[in-house]
This record gives sequence, structure tokens and C-alpha cells, in this order.
Amino acid sequence: MRLVTMPGIGGSDEDHWQTLWEREGDITRFRPSSWDAPVYSDWIAALERSAADDTVLIVAHSLSCLLAVRWAGAHPERVAGLFLVAPPDPEGPRFPRQGHPFGADLDVQPPVPALLVTSDTDPYCTPERAQFFADVWRIPLVSVGRRGHLNSSSHLGDWQEGRNLLTAFTAGLHRRNPR
Repeated sequence: MRLVTMPGIGGSDEDHWQTLWEREGDITRFRPSSWDAPVYSDWIAALERSAADDTVLIVAHSLSCLLAVRWAGAHPERVAGLFLVAPPDPEGPRFPRQGHPFGADLDVQPPVPALLVTSDTDPYCTPERAQFFADVWRIPLVSVGRRGHLNSSSHLGDWQEGRNLLTAFTAGLHRRNPR
């Protein structure tokens, strides 16, 4: 099982927890043509390239959560699990215009283990909408409190709390499917 990180719009800068985690482990970052002008088909192609022929554990942030859920629904045999952090609300007032194609068809229920990690003060998704996503996707939700959008602006550093959640989630995957 290979770990693939999927940043949101703008990518994950040098201080983002995804970037810091990538520096310390065998992690593949998916790389679309443009972080700032996302095109759904291009981001799908980037995920396809990143996953290659492996089974992957996807660690998605922000806009990429929406893509990851839909891709896992279409390719469950290629996904070991989804670790989804701070999904934006496509119906929210701060959802970026260029992200609208990502917000369609989100009523899919990922047929793989998944965990949704949110913040109670995320400007892109209210706690109520985060709970709505968890209910629709039928996955557990963990709130880490009042931490903003869970990006470098949240001053998380290497976000040990997130690493601990990912470690526990991964251990559960190994117990479900020992190889």
C-alpha cells in the first residue's frame, strides 16, 4: 500500500503539514498541471498517475477530498482507504468558483474505509456541513476543535495530532486486510 497526498487549490506550501510529512516518509504527492486553476479531468489524470498500479491510501486536503471520494467510488479496488482533511463545502459562500466541477456527484458512499477530519472554525465548511458529508459518505468524523482550515495558516507545523489519527487509521486498515 502506497501513501498518496493530495493537496487542495494552491498546493501545499513549505509549511503545510502535507509537505512536512512528505519530507519524512515514502509518500507520493499527486501533481496536476495547475494547483491554482484546477481542471477536474487534469486532477483525475494526476491521481491516476500517482496511484499507478498500486493500492493507495489517499491523504487528501481541501478540494482534493471531493475528488478522492468520487475517485474511490469509481475505483475501490485501487484504494485502501481515504484520510480526508478539511473538505470545502461546494454550496458554501467561500467555495472557489474554479472548484465547482469538483462539487458535483458527492452523494457517493466510498466503498473503502475512510475518516473525515475537520475543524469547527473552518472558513470553507461549517461543522454542520462537515457532519452532512460524514453522514452522506457514511464515514466517521473527527473534529480537532477550533483550528481553521487545517493548513499552514493554522500553524499546525508537522501536525502531530493528524499524524496520530493517520497512524491509528492505518493500523485499522492493516487489521482489516493483513498482507
